[in-house]
Amino acid sequence: MTTLLISLLLALAHATLPGVRPLPGPLSVARWWDPPPSPYAAGHRGVDLAASVGAEVRAVAAGRVHHAGQVAGRGVLSLTLPNGLRTTYEPVRALVSEGESVTAGQVVAILTEGTHCPAPCLHWGLLRGEEYLNPLTFLPRPTPRLLPLLSPAGQNPAPPGRNQASPALEARGLGLSPDP
Repeated sequence: MTTLLISLLLALAHATLPGVRPLPGPLSVARWWDPPPSPYAAGHRGVDLAASVGAEVRAVAAGRVHHAGQVAGRGVLSLTLPNGLRTTYEPVRALVSEGESVTAGQVVAILTEGTHCPAPCLHWGLLRGEEYLNPLTFLPRPTPRLLPLLSPAGQNPAPPGRNQASPALEARGLGLSPDP
């Protein structure tokens, strides 16, 4: 949980572009961003968002299609943004072509079957040059809210149906649902 909280705080501290969600509706994170300690070490260089095969994938910001095609047998779409960042989506069937301009929120791909997750998911990545960043930084910043640790009666103040010890509480301000 500490890693999750640190990741969310870093996402908030480095937010650059409040963008559009890559999938419609609330986002459900199947696997969180886990940057590697060095460029060639193991790690998770993006986030996996649970979704159904056939889901519409949207551009999180305006940009230009850098790549639309296969990489290692998977459909990959990569967009270069005006600020020099690049965002990636996989496994997808691109609906746009290399060099084409796209607008924020435009449907740019359709999610396809993949082997990256146990259940269908969109792997969403963000890069600055060769450095991977947390793509959740594109989501609008939440309104900070301080919650008491315990109510006067010593009861957990979490809203009904929410477990304060779960990622749900930390993530809900970002419009994310708890891990499936």
